[in-house]
Amino acid sequence: MTQIRENAFWMSGNEALALGAVEAGVKVASGYPGTPSTEIMENLSTYEGVYTEWAPNEKVGLEVAIGASFAGARALATMKHVGVNVAADPLFTASYTGVCGGLVLVSADDPEMHSSQNEQDNRNYAFAAKLPMLEPSDPSDAKEFLKIAYALSEELDTPVMLRITTRVSHVKGVVYKGETVSGNPACGITKVPEKMVMLPALARGRRVYVEERMKKCRELAETADFNVVEPGDTKRGFITSGVAYLYVKEAFPEATVLKLGMCWPLPEKKIREFAASVDELYVVEELDPFLETHIKAMGIDCHGKDLIPNQGELNTAIVRESIEGKKKADLFAPVPLPMRPPNMCAGCPHRGIFFNLSKLGVFVSGDIGCYTLAFLPPLSAMDSCVCMGASISIAHGMAKALGADGHNKVVSVIGDSTFMHTGVNSLMNTVYNNSGATTIILDNSITAMTGQQQNPASGRSIKGEHAHGIDIEGLCRAIGVKHVFVVNPHDVPETKKVLKEAIALEEPSVVISKAPCVLLPEMKERKPVSYFTNQENCVGCMACIRLGCPAISWTAFGEGEAEAKGFKAKQKGVSKIDEILCNDCGQCASLCKFNAITRKEEK
Repeated sequence: MTQIRENAFWMSGNEALALGAVEAGVKVASGYPGTPSTEIMENLSTYEGVYTEWAPNEKVGLEVAIGASFAGARALATMKHVGVNVAADPLFTASYTGVCGGLVLVSADDPEMHSSQNEQDNRNYAFAAKLPMLEPSDPSDAKEFLKIAYALSEELDTPVMLRITTRVSHVKGVVYKGETVSGNPACGITKVPEKMVMLPALARGRRVYVEERMKKCRELAETADFNVVEPGDTKRGFITSGVAYLYVKEAFPEATVLKLGMCWPLPEKKIREFAASVDELYVVEELDPFLETHIKAMGIDCHGKDLIPNQGELNTAIVRESIEGKKKADLFAPVPLPMRPPNMCAGCPHRGIFFNLSKLGVFVSGDIGCYTLAFLPPLSAMDSCVCMGASISIAHGMAKALGADGHNKVVSVIGDSTFMHTGVNSLMNTVYNNSGATTIILDNSITAMTGQQQNPASGRSIKGEHAHGIDIEGLCRAIGVKHVFVVNPHDVPETKKVLKEAIALEEPSVVISKAPCVLLPEMKERKPVSYFTNQENCVGCMACIRLGCPAISWTAFGEGEAEAKGFKAKQKGVSKIDEILCNDCGQCASLCKFNAITRKEEK
């Protein structure tokens, strides 16, 4: 957040949402880190007067927010789009219970799948759960819409969803600091079981209320300031929302536009009047034809996904080209950037595990985390990846399908944060149903993929304060796992030995790979020591190269070059360690049998 003048700040959408939460009087906020939502909670945790936490998963995070709302506080839950799948159970029932203090769920969708396993349009959740949803177009909108969401939540007795996308989360814009709302009701317990206890008989009554509430919300949408007509040339009219609004304004600045700040429920009367005022109607939206489908259901003819792509992010150039039907040089066309191959960091503790797995001939059921990159060459050591926590359940299912010999053919790999998220239940199922598939837990002491966030096993809170750290080894034993091994993954040969022993067992087994992420502050503060290559001893076996470490490079020899440089005639090349990139893990040294890789301090 950068101040540019009095009360004006240069903020990302996520920073603006954090400020909006403070100005809205939020008392409790809980979430699970996931790009593009992560920075909302990180920024909110820096403000005084708001309780913030990282929850083990999104379901727990939303339930914490519901509890705070039941106690009369304004509460916030944040997550990325796939996290709403995890939180869907309490979300749908919270639609029936309604709220006491205002309750908002921020869903951060990821068109183009910049960091996600699917491309999901969570406007469909608002429709299915019968909840109002707001959709800001830029950081300024984001802050103001969040404050509006709390007012709506309390006025209509409903949770409110606010949908942002990657572009809105991370783009920067001018945001004006406002006043913190006053008059938020004091927290306290009021017992209202007919509202909060969703037994079938009571839920039926609340079901009627939900429909009445949505009717009121539709009426409100007709006159609300956040659904606004911007007049212009009526030859073409555009209905749009979210970041797509900005693309329309850039591509067709002269056109008349209906900007829907509330994408559900829709203001039917306003849409009909707008449609009648233009010659041709276009609906521009990212991903699903959500607005288009509901507008066409009103009997209104319009263009939408017959022209606009239904996959990936839009941009100004795509919108202009899709509607005008011809490609031309465009100031707003994205600039092509060189590809940067994804890779685990130099010194990453996960590399040693996957190097060994690539040699063991087992099916590797993977999970969501940095380690998903192990599926890429040269490791090529991950064979499936579905969703958070699924690795253990999938390995269990495969082992059962393969029968008596399945226990040594399949392993699962899961990170410490992901294990806390939804892996524990899967491991319980594995033990309860006696699966021989080995579970490998990659404990690097942090939630690394989303930017070093704490988790229940890391021993720190969201503010970096000391917290109880779950003992993963003890937890596995408490669940009933008899065979628990702890390895240092940087010792590659010893790790291989332990993995083979665990995989051979016919009972459930867990291998905990325990070594900190190299990007942790305490790792960066170590005395800088690296490995270097004694190239005169290198025989070109390429064992170190097969680790895929970005700090190790390979120089191939041309014909006759090996002998000219003093190597054996048939040697294909030599490896070299970049001492600046090296993070002193020693995995390469543990593989080298020729004393070609040595610690710098031993030189």
